[in-house]
Amino acid sequence: MKVYRAVVSYIVFSILLAVPPLLLNYTGNTDLLTPHFWLLFFFISGLTLLVIAAVVLSQRANSEAYSQVFLAATTFKILACLIFMVVFLRKNHVDKLIFVADFFYIYFLNIAFEVYGLLRNLRNQNLR
Repeated sequence: MKVYRAVVSYIVFSILLAVPPLLLNYTGNTDLLTPHFWLLFFFISGLTLLVIAAVVLSQRANSEAYSQVFLAATTFKILACLIFMVVFLRKNHVDKLIFVADFFYIYFLNIAFEVYGLLRNLRNQNLR
């Protein structure tokens, strides 16, 4: 998989992922979004973009280490997100249920995209 193709597909995915919160803002249902939702969204999306770029670049350099780089990058991402969550919750008073729902919406859909990319890349390697 080429880096350009991976980045473009992730940007399209991120735009689609941002549509429901934008609709909530547009319709006035902002009580379903945590304060500073977009900070959370762009932080996790930026980390996911870094993970995707690192994994695709490592696959091009050494295809044998692909899965190890994916696991290391995903571990880094979850630790960075947990640290971000602690700092975010210390600085902002939020409804905990809304925050958990917003966080899991962003985080798990980004993880699903990463796993989909992993499976697609591994399938392409098996066909060679």
